Order: sequence, then C-alpha cells, then structure tokens
Amino acid sequence: MFLPCTREEMAELGWETLDVVLVTGDAYIDSPFIGVAVIGKLLLHHGFKVGIVAQPDCRSAEDICRLGQPRLFWGITGGSIDSMVANRTASGRKRHTDDYTPGGDNTRRPDRAVIAYANLIRQHCKRTAPLVLGGIEASLRRLAHYDAWDRRVRRSILVDAKADYLLYGMAERSVVELARALAAGQSPTAIRGLCHLAPEPPAEALLLPSHQEAATDCQAFAAMFRAFYDHNDPLSALPLAQQQDSRYLIHNPPQPMLTTAELDAVHELEFARDLHPYHRQDGPVRALDTIRFALTTHRGCYGECNFCAIAVHQGRTVQSRSIDSLVREAARLAAHPAFKGVIADVGGPTANMYGFECAKKLAKGACRDRRCLFPEVCPSLKPNHGPLIELLRRLRAIAKIKKIAVASGLRHDLILADRAHGLAYLREIVRHHVSGQLKIAPEHSSETVLAAMGKPGTEALLRFRSLFNRLTREEGLEQYLTYYLIAAHPGCTQADMEELRAFCLRRLHLLPHQVQLFTPTPCTWSTLMYWTGIDPFTGEACFVEKSEAGRERQKAAITGQAQQRPGRRPPGPDAPPRRKRSS
Repeated sequence: MFLPCTREEMAELGWETLDVVLVTGDAYIDSPFIGVAVIGKLLLHHGFKVGIVAQPDCRSAEDICRLGQPRLFWGITGGSIDSMVANRTASGRKRHTDDYTPGGDNTRRPDRAVIAYANLIRQHCKRTAPLVLGGIEASLRRLAHYDAWDRRVRRSILVDAKADYLLYGMAERSVVELARALAAGQSPTAIRGLCHLAPEPPAEALLLPSHQEAATDCQAFAAMFRAFYDHNDPLSALPLAQQQDSRYLIHNPPQPMLTTAELDAVHELEFARDLHPYHRQDGPVRALDTIRFALTTHRGCYGECNFCAIAVHQGRTVQSRSIDSLVREAARLAAHPAFKGVIADVGGPTANMYGFECAKKLAKGACRDRRCLFPEVCPSLKPNHGPLIELLRRLRAIAKIKKIAVASGLRHDLILADRAHGLAYLREIVRHHVSGQLKIAPEHSSETVLAAMGKPGTEALLRFRSLFNRLTREEGLEQYLTYYLIAAHPGCTQADMEELRAFCLRRLHLLPHQVQLFTPTPCTWSTLMYWTGIDPFTGEACFVEKSEAGRERQKAAITGQAQQRPGRRPPGPDAPPRRKRSS
C-alpha cells in the first residue's frame, strides 16, 4: 500500500488525523531506495499514522495543508539528493531536468528545499507540531559547513530552518524513538543520532570551534571538521557542541549500526515500487526506471574517498543484509506484474563491499589514524567475495529472472586484494553480470591528485584492466570497462589533466566520457581543501582551480569540449549519476 497523500486516502483508512506528516522534495515513489518512503513505512509498522506531502507548492497553503497538522511532528527532507545539487550544475547554472519530478521538468523543487519547506509550514500552520529535519540535505549540513553556492561557511541547517530537531544518517532507529518520545510527552533530546539547540553545552560534550570561528579562520574550520569526523563512529563518538550565534548545536553520538536482522526487516517492509497515483497525471518519474527492480545489498562504505560524503551519512562500517532476505526480495520482484526479467542492480554505494568487515572495527570502531583502503587495502580488512558469489548464484536461480546487472560500480583494488575469491568473483561478473560495460572509478592518474582524493594509484587499475580483458576474451564476450574521472579536484592542475589525458590514451587506449567537475558539497575533506586551500593531511598548501574557465579547461582536456561562459559564477554541483558509482 501507499502512504496517504490526500484526505480521501486518509478517509479510506479511517484516519481523521495523522501522527506524522512527511514533506519531501521528490515525487512520492514508494520504494526501499527512497528515504521518505522507508521512514514512513517504518513508522507505520510501529503503529503511527503517517502521510506524505510531496513537492508542495511554496506559493500557497494548498499543498502543505492538504493533510492537516500532524499530532507528533512534521518530518522535512529535501529529497534523495541535496536540493542545490539537484537544481544547479557544476558551474552554478540552473538544471532544466529532474529525475525525481513527474514529467522530468525541474520546476517543483526549490533551492534549499529543507529551509523552504520549514518556512512554508510555519507560515501556514500556526502553533505547529515540532519540525524535524532529515535526509541527505539535512544530514550533511548539520554543523557549520562550507556552501559553494553562497561561497561561505553557513550555520547548521537546523538554525537556518528554525526547526526543532534534526535526525542525521539513515535514522531508522532515531525516528521511531523520537515518535515514541513525543507520543509519551517526553523530551527526545537524549536520542542518539539527533541534533538540537540548547542555551549551554552539556558538560560531557566535546566543544567544537564556533560557527563564527569556523567561518573566519581556515585552521579553526579544519579543526572543527577533523573533530566531527573522528566522532562519527557509534562505538567511539562523544557528544559534540558548537556555538551557533547565541545558542549551542548539540550533536548526539550516532545510533548503533543496524544488525543484519534489523536491516533485513527494513527492506522487507511492504513497498509498492511505483509512483503514487497522485503524481501519475503529471508524467513519469525517470528515477523509477533504475530503482524499481534493483536490490540494495548493504549500506556504508570503507572507501572514505575525500570527495564523498557516504562515510558521514551512512557510516564507515559496512552493514550487509542476509542472503536469504535478498533472495526473498528478488522473488517478490520477479512476481511483480511489470517485471520483464531484468534486475537492474545488485549493490550499494559500491557493489563489492558486501558480506565482510574488519573485526577490529566491529569491536572498537573505525580507526582514526588509518583507512581501510588507502593508501592500500589494510591487512585487517581481509576482503572476501565468497558471500557475494553465493548471493549472485542464488539470485540467478530464481524463476523469471533472465539477467542481473551489477550497475553500482566495483572497487577494483578490493578484488585484487582478495586472493581466495577475487578472481572467481570477477569471472562471475564477466560471465553473467555485465551489460556491455562495467563501471569503475579510478578518478585520476596523478599520484599527487589521487593522494588528495584518498584513492589508490594506477598500478591496481592497470592490473585489474588486464585481468578483466583476459577473462572477457576467455568468455568470448564483447565487454568494456567504463572509467569515471574527476576534473578540477583540489590539488589538480591543468598539467595534471594533460597527464591524465596522456595516461588514458597510452595505457587505457581511450578517452573516457564519464568526466565530472569536482563539486564542493558539504561534509567532505575535499570541500575543506577547496575552501581553505590546504591539504589537512599534510598541512601543505594545495592548488585549487576555482574559476569557471579554468575548471572547464580541465574537463576539456579529456572531453575536448570546453563550455566557457564568462561572467557565470563558479562551482555548483555536477549532475548526480543515475546510479551510485563506486567510491
């Protein structure tokens, strides 16, 4: 069933009022890939009456007041993508299309959607229930953060939205605990995974540099971010406090990771895997094409690439679902009346991080002095693709499934590091799960730039390429590797891009088409480098290309297509890929 979007649907359920109204910048797709659908179905499962207002018109009260005021709280999210990323290109221009809007025209999602929706609710709903922020836009803006669109360090989005609470990360446990606390008339301020404002910081909290200090002092900003990053693991994190004007943002430690059984339970909630009928008259939603018949195997990432925010949103610990749960979900997909035999993806942030984790990390939390995959695969991680091989074989045995694609992208260095099962896994992928092209993300060839990105060197890439090509020939197939590259990352010069071009021609024998301009999005090490011009890991200055013309020239070194428009403001975000790529 769908969650209600209209009063008529509420009446059919016998509901006069709702406990929770969720407001989102996306059209309502009822899918386990859509955060607002997961949170809504989870609250419903725990006995709360939930409705959804999707893409409300900010010019009137009609949409936002359609379901009435909730008894417990309003839940506000900008949608599956930060609204500034969804609305602006890498050069700050307005996007004309939106994969999460019916019909595809980018006309329904406001800039800074979380703030816009909070203002809309307060404008039209007096004496409102608490406003609770969540989703990727809120999660990555929960502290003082550099905003490339404003070119300054902004306050926490909790302050700017004038909301009551913010739930960061995936938030399944947090949102249920919050709803129960509010229903019981209790304060929710002690809930893990929650941020709130207070007149004074608690005694046990680690005091971060204030917003004002972080906004005016690069060293203070770097110290703030390092402390925040180091206290982002549930096993070792302290409460954090940061002064924002006259009040303090209190950042409670993260929630414990979901167990396999809990993660299975979330994905086995009932989802229609379709666009809500309320939106269908406005046209199809393109995002549904890639997520409708796809499987999420895990969440979290131990890649920790400096330009990626997954580590601070989903976490650095990988949480995997059980094979049995995934097989049951695949069987449900195969029985869907619209299923045509193809599973579009089996993966997560990276497809081959399923089924194994570092025992030390599970016991003590993520290391603060080293990373799992950089500069090389840590010996404590012990990659094991055996469970993933078993999963793929069991999925292929399900009736009506003709093809299973692995579209999330692979971490090639992990395959090479798994001496027991890596070759067998890659053979399975080559033989059964490549739809013409296999995605990997080397990002660059310059050792200096790769170090700034937190990515491995080219030796592993070339070894993997040779192995993939050999297996492809042995199978008698015509298949290719697709390479993702980044231009204008901090530390990258025009000479580095020319070196990358020469590397691609000489060693890869092609010029990749998947070249993105670096986007300084909130809550990443690379954005810190972009704003400060300092490599926080070495303390040395690093070159940052900020002019639009220079950024476009870097990209054109590979694509040969410069699109310089003098007078335009430099970087906003690049187009989000339709599927998550490997980190």
